[in-house]
Amino acid sequence: QVQLVELGGGLVQAGGSLRLSCAASGNIFSLGSMGWYRQVPGSQRELVARMTSDGNTNYADSVKGRCTISRDDAKNTVYLQMNSLKPEDTAVYYCNARVVTTTARNVEYIYWGQGTQVTVSS
Repeated sequence: QVQLVELGGGLVQAGGSLRLSCAASGNIFSLGSMGWYRQVPGSQRELVARMTSDGNTNYADSVKGRCTISRDDAKNTVYLQMNSLKPEDTAVYYCNARVVTTTARNVEYIYWGQGTQVTVSS
């Protein structure tokens, strides 16, 4: 079993910054790509940013230049630094990771965190 625990959400004024973190734990053999998605009520979950295991990144157009994803594989943790936040960034942010577990090394599973609320006030 693998768990993803997100930290760092909260309330911030427009123009402010937040740093989200997501730590993976459990029966991890290897981590593949890790990323962040967000969702507002009534809308589909959308990609914010993700990073592959070899460091390649991609970002949603709406956050390019304002957000930076990074990862520390020694800590099985992915981060999302968000700057110049806008009210439209308000959403629940979910961590996502592709994981090969110690008990099933021929399969890559996708895991999700429980979500952390980010609210940006105008």
